[in-house]
Amino acid sequence: MSKQELEVIGQDAACCPGLSAAPLDEDQAADLAKIFKALGDPVRLRLLSMIASRGEGGQSGEVGEVCVCELTPAFDLSQPTISHHLKLLRQAGLIDCQRRGTWVYYWALPGVRDRLAAFLTTPGTAGAAA
Repeated sequence: MSKQELEVIGQDAACCPGLSAAPLDEDQAADLAKIFKALGDPVRLRLLSMIASRGEGGQSGEVGEVCVCELTPAFDLSQPTISHHLKLLRQAGLIDCQRRGTWVYYWALPGVRDRLAAFLTTPGTAGAAA
């Protein structure tokens, strides 16, 4: 059920209620809490930022990829710790990856970012009422 919601939200962010539009139901709150929990750690937030900052890739507008070998040196953490944080970001549905030989390449999933942006965006009239 939540994957179906992600597809609908990712296709047209304007159709979805934002933070101030309507209360979340239990399933929506659980899905978003998982994402926000993953983003609640500074290392994971930096990792997501590093991956997402690759922008658009060269083929058909695909999202850019980054090798784990490029991520690890940016932190004063062991490789297994970085892998653990990347695993949590994957489990939250924020990134995906593909193994190629001995390296793993990561990319951000744009549909989830669009969903978070749609949720956090408040209508222009909401700011005027405050």
